[in-house]
Amino acid sequence: MWLPGRPHRAAPTMNILNEIKFDERGLVPAIIQDAENGEVLMLAYMNDRAVEETLAGPYVTFYSRSRNKMWRKGEESGHTQEVQEIFYDCDIDCLLIKVKQKVAACHEGYRSCFFRKIDAGETTIVGKKLFDPKQTYKK
Repeated sequence: MWLPGRPHRAAPTMNILNEIKFDERGLVPAIIQDAENGEVLMLAYMNDRAVEETLAGPYVTFYSRSRNKMWRKGEESGHTQEVQEIFYDCDIDCLLIKVKQKVAACHEGYRSCFFRKIDAGETTIVGKKLFDPKQTYKK
């Protein structure tokens, strides 16, 4: 596995890809967490190739279910996620990836995708918008 401060490797040193329990679509959920302050930034999915690329480092790669393709976080926005540590759960069917987040994780302009809070049936925006998506994502 790639570690900060070490040379990148073309393939993971552990054969974890054979141990991960991918779902029927060949995907595994990945929780992305800020390595510095513990904030949960987002949840996305990975196929085996995305896991392999993420293990090789230095940035997180996902599989987009809606676009049916691989994508590296920050490839369009520049808001990259540099891998710091990778964990997996007891069932080996979910990953936790601690990252150094550049700017924001959320495509709506917030640092975390979890910027809405439900309290007594009411939704409140609890995050601060860091950028304008219309300026960042020029599709």
